[in-house]
Amino acid sequence: MRNYSLSDSEERIATIIVNAAYTVHKALGPGLLESIYEVCFCHELTKRGLSIQRQVTLPISYDGITFDEGLRIDVLVENLVICELKAVEELNPVFMAQLISYLKLAHKRIGFLINFNVATIKQGLKRVIV
Repeated sequence: MRNYSLSDSEERIATIIVNAAYTVHKALGPGLLESIYEVCFCHELTKRGLSIQRQVTLPISYDGITFDEGLRIDVLVENLVICELKAVEELNPVFMAQLISYLKLAHKRIGFLINFNVATIKQGLKRVIV
């Protein structure tokens, strides 16, 4: 049976991520490009003491060969949490499937799907633990 609980450190990071998304959404509101939300979200995370990497290439292995092209993680936080950012009218189920695939391929447990194009950020935040 899998353990879906998080350590105190993981919970702390997750809380900071949620608060940073809230701060960005409160300041900017919906309707902007994903790239704008990404740079502001990363700035908030850095201000709060977290290390981040943007647009991280995610290699995949297939048939004994490793390929470096094609997959990119929007934001990797503390080398633990994958954040996939969106600025869309509605979250498509394929976005959640994409995040779950990224988590498995990157061997990470925690991810967030964050859609900034919503009336309240609570509507746009989805946390995933695999």
